[in-house]
Amino acid sequence: MPKPEEILGQFLGDASFPVAWDSEVEKDFFWVYDDLHCPHPVSPMFFDIGGWWLTCDHMFRRFGTPFAVDWLAKNINGYVYTTAIPPDPALRIDSTEYSARYGARVPRDADFGATMGAYLDTVLPVYGDQFADWWRDRFRPEMERNFVYLEARLDAAERMTLAEVACLLEDAIDIHDRHWKIHWMLNFAQLSATLNLRAVMEKTRGTVDEELLGRLQNSASDRNWDSIEALWRMKDEVRGDPDLRSAFAADGLAGIVEALRATERGGRFISERITSYQREYGWHAVWSHEFIFPTLREQMEPVIKLVRGYLETDYDYPAAIEAMRLDIEAAAREILDGLTGAALEEMRTANAVNLRMAPLTPDHHFYIDQGANAHLRLVLMAAGRKLVEAGRLDQPDDVMFLRYNELRALIGGADAVDGRVLVAARRAERQASEQVRPRDWIGTATSSQLAFPYLVNWGYPDRFYQKQSADERKVTGLGASPGVIEGVARVVLTVDEFDEVRDGDILVCQMTNPAWVVLFTKIAGLVTDTGGTTSHPAVLAREFGIPAVVGTSVATHRIVTGDRLRIDGSTGLVEILRNDSTDSALRPSVPVGL
Repeated sequence: MPKPEEILGQFLGDASFPVAWDSEVEKDFFWVYDDLHCPHPVSPMFFDIGGWWLTCDHMFRRFGTPFAVDWLAKNINGYVYTTAIPPDPALRIDSTEYSARYGARVPRDADFGATMGAYLDTVLPVYGDQFADWWRDRFRPEMERNFVYLEARLDAAERMTLAEVACLLEDAIDIHDRHWKIHWMLNFAQLSATLNLRAVMEKTRGTVDEELLGRLQNSASDRNWDSIEALWRMKDEVRGDPDLRSAFAADGLAGIVEALRATERGGRFISERITSYQREYGWHAVWSHEFIFPTLREQMEPVIKLVRGYLETDYDYPAAIEAMRLDIEAAAREILDGLTGAALEEMRTANAVNLRMAPLTPDHHFYIDQGANAHLRLVLMAAGRKLVEAGRLDQPDDVMFLRYNELRALIGGADAVDGRVLVAARRAERQASEQVRPRDWIGTATSSQLAFPYLVNWGYPDRFYQKQSADERKVTGLGASPGVIEGVARVVLTVDEFDEVRDGDILVCQMTNPAWVVLFTKIAGLVTDTGGTTSHPAVLAREFGIPAVVGTSVATHRIVTGDRLRIDGSTGLVEILRNDSTDSALRPSVPVGL
């Protein structure tokens, strides 16, 4: 059990947001709503086999972390909440993984937490110094081989039996598990590089320049930029071809697709450009940490929408990438300014490691957060199609509403479970959960739990102490990308609203991931409900040089599209500059669970 310490806050459930605790021990932990990855109600299949938390015990074991040994997830009212487990041999706390009871892995050695820190300190610099080489020479080729295998089998799935697809699913689960273990190695390596640069900056300059540090963590060469370049090239090809321009002038996405298919030139553009883009860059959905949402690999319309958006803004990729490259070079010079001798060499060495690691942030999204999850989704869909053919389900994505072992039982025999009844009930539960506003956290908050290093990605401990003004025209968050700007708010909660974003809008949303990158070529500022200064929206905002405020918890509930905003990306203040006559009926409603 954790040592008794001062309770800073506690929420164990109430009528508006009930919490079903499986044990008294669970109540002692600080459970954070995972709006960073899973802001929507989670599907049973993703919770069982897709969650990032499934491999965290491997991370903590490999590095010998003294502050945590496991990371557990709990489904509360349809939403994912997670908590870190300390190295306490007396602790007994259960969770669920792969439809099975899972006990948190705690050490038998009572001195583990006190003695293992030295091991972490010894090995972590090696990861920071050498991981970029490991990634290039070992891990990236390994993951690419895995994808080649899965994609070849998926191409042949129609000719496979249900049993063969079931075996492919187990392969995909094993590959998913492996990629996420690589993810955590990379994550700690990046942590080492960043912590070392911060330490050297403080040692040589007496303070840490957060803005400069953020600029140095940007990248001008990664798979994210590769994807943007491919879209830009398609945009330029359309702009330079009258037949393609005419097709893209059609009404709606369906109209564009129909116009493209109606001509030989348009047909070639689809086969040579759109389909090619889908096969290389389409392995992600608008929300990557879930199996419910279709990927770009499965449908061409989202790619058409991206190209059309680039046409409308006439996005200039060469100028953007050159500006990024020059800014990184300028920041690398700035961090050395005024240093001499040993201090100069120490800083140069630390930043060289940091710059080598920077591209791995977007690259690991491509191969792991997006790629591993998307490939597993498509194998699940292949299994779903076989079950539809066998008359056991109504549509392929019904499999996402089954538990892992329920799916396997249904594959084994039509009478094992009533798949249709289960799916109907789970779909109804998900719809009910969508009406609930999840709390930011539940359980018990203490200083030691708030100090868990990874919580910074969700904006803690700052978000815990953050208080919103009684004046609803002010929203407080975390300054994530510097600058002050005024503009019109555009609240985006679904991919269907992407088309509504206009040049110069201030995007207001729950969270972003790499699938939202196209919007960053248009927007002038960003405000999110969740995230900390190291989260995806913060990093991307700094890459694109736009002011950003993250981790507000309330932005999408206080702000409506059309509000005029002033955001300060340094202080974290968002001001709603609307008239007092603004119709209060336009304010978002606040469901249960606030």
